[in-house]
Amino acid sequence: GDTYTIADIAIWSWYGQLALGKLYDGSFEFLDMKSYPNLIKWAEMIWERPAVRRGCMVNKAWGPLEGQLRERHSASDFETSTEDKKVQDKGDEKKVDADETQDAKRQKTN
Repeated sequence: GDTYTIADIAIWSWYGQLALGKLYDGSFEFLDMKSYPNLIKWAEMIWERPAVRRGCMVNKAWGPLEGQLRERHSASDFETSTEDKKVQDKGDEKKVDADETQDAKRQKTN
Protein backbone atom coordinates (compact mmCIF):
# COMPACT_ATOMS: atom_id res chain seq x y z
CA GLY A 1 0.00 0.00 0.00
CA ASP A 2 0.85 3.65 0.30
CA THR A 3 1.76 3.40 3.99
CA TYR A 4 5.44 3.08 4.95
CA THR A 5 5.54 0.52 7.76
CA ILE A 6 8.03 -1.18 10.04
CA ALA A 7 7.80 -4.19 7.71
CA ASP A 8 9.04 -2.02 4.81
CA ILE A 9 11.88 -0.70 6.93
CA ALA A 10 12.88 -4.17 8.11
CA ILE A 11 12.91 -5.91 4.73
CA TRP A 12 13.92 -3.14 2.31
CA SER A 13 17.48 -2.76 3.59
CA TRP A 14 18.18 -6.30 2.42
CA TYR A 15 15.57 -7.45 -0.06
CA GLY A 16 14.67 -4.10 -1.56
CA GLN A 17 18.31 -3.32 -2.35
CA LEU A 18 18.79 -6.86 -3.66
CA ALA A 19 15.76 -6.42 -5.93
CA LEU A 20 17.26 -3.21 -7.33
CA GLY A 21 20.64 -4.85 -7.92
CA LYS A 22 22.39 -2.67 -5.33
CA LEU A 23 23.87 -5.43 -3.16
CA TYR A 24 25.49 -7.93 -5.50
CA ASP A 25 26.66 -7.60 -9.07
CA GLY A 26 24.25 -9.43 -11.34
CA SER A 27 21.57 -10.05 -8.69
CA PHE A 28 18.88 -8.26 -10.70
CA GLU A 29 19.45 -10.53 -13.70
CA PHE A 30 20.12 -13.71 -11.71
CA LEU A 31 16.88 -13.37 -9.76
CA ASP A 32 14.97 -12.29 -12.89
CA MET A 33 13.61 -9.27 -11.08
CA LYS A 34 12.02 -7.82 -14.22
CA SER A 35 9.43 -10.60 -13.83
CA TYR A 36 8.29 -8.95 -10.57
CA PRO A 37 7.16 -5.42 -11.53
CA ASN A 38 5.27 -4.82 -8.28
CA LEU A 39 8.33 -5.72 -6.23
CA ILE A 40 10.46 -3.34 -8.31
CA LYS A 41 7.88 -0.57 -7.93
CA TRP A 42 7.86 -1.08 -4.14
CA ALA A 43 11.67 -1.10 -3.92
CA GLU A 44 11.98 2.03 -6.08
CA MET A 45 9.32 3.90 -4.06
CA ILE A 46 11.23 3.27 -0.87
CA TRP A 47 14.59 4.12 -2.49
CA GLU A 48 13.16 7.53 -3.45
CA ARG A 49 12.65 8.45 0.21
CA PRO A 50 15.37 10.95 1.25
CA ALA A 51 15.70 9.37 4.70
CA VAL A 52 16.31 5.95 3.14
CA ARG A 53 19.04 7.36 0.88
CA ARG A 54 20.70 9.05 3.86
CA GLY A 55 20.40 5.89 5.94
CA CYS A 56 22.11 3.86 3.23
CA MET A 57 25.15 6.14 3.51
CA VAL A 58 25.75 5.53 7.23
CA ASN A 59 28.58 3.11 8.07
CA LYS A 60 29.18 2.52 4.35
CA ALA A 61 32.82 1.92 3.40
CA TRP A 62 32.49 1.09 -0.31
CA GLY A 63 31.29 2.76 -3.46
CA PRO A 64 31.57 6.44 -4.39
CA LEU A 65 33.12 8.56 -1.64
CA GLU A 66 30.21 11.02 -1.65
CA GLY A 67 27.94 8.11 -0.64
CA GLN A 68 30.03 7.07 2.36
CA LEU A 69 29.36 8.43 5.85
CA ARG A 70 31.41 6.16 8.08
CA GLU A 71 30.41 7.87 11.32
CA ARG A 72 27.28 9.90 12.01
CA HIS A 73 27.01 12.15 15.03
CA SER A 74 24.57 14.82 13.85
CA ALA A 75 22.25 15.57 10.96
CA SER A 76 24.81 17.98 9.49
CA ASP A 77 27.26 15.11 8.96
CA PHE A 78 25.45 14.25 5.72
CA GLU A 79 26.50 17.65 4.36
CA THR A 80 29.92 17.99 5.99
CA SER A 81 31.47 14.61 6.79
CA THR A 82 31.11 12.26 3.83
CA GLU A 83 34.38 10.66 2.74
CA ASP A 84 34.76 12.86 -0.35
CA LYS A 85 34.73 15.93 1.89
CA LYS A 86 37.26 14.35 4.26
CA VAL A 87 39.61 13.65 1.35
CA GLN A 88 39.12 17.22 0.14
CA ASP A 89 39.79 18.57 3.67
CA LYS A 90 42.99 16.51 3.92
CA GLY A 91 44.13 17.95 0.60
CA ASP A 92 43.40 21.45 1.91
CA GLU A 93 45.35 20.67 5.11
CA LYS A 94 48.35 19.51 3.05
CA LYS A 95 48.19 22.72 1.02
CA VAL A 96 48.11 24.80 4.22
CA ASP A 97 51.05 22.79 5.65
CA ALA A 98 53.01 23.33 2.43
CA ASP A 99 52.22 27.06 2.48
CA GLU A 100 53.32 27.33 6.12
CA THR A 101 56.55 25.48 5.31
CA GLN A 102 57.25 27.89 2.45
CA ASP A 103 56.53 30.87 4.73
CA ALA A 104 58.89 29.50 7.38
CA LYS A 105 61.67 29.04 4.80
CA ARG A 106 61.18 32.62 3.57
CA GLN A 107 61.38 33.96 7.11
CA LYS A 108 64.66 32.08 7.73
CA THR A 109 66.24 33.57 4.62
CA ASN A 110 65.16 37.11 5.51
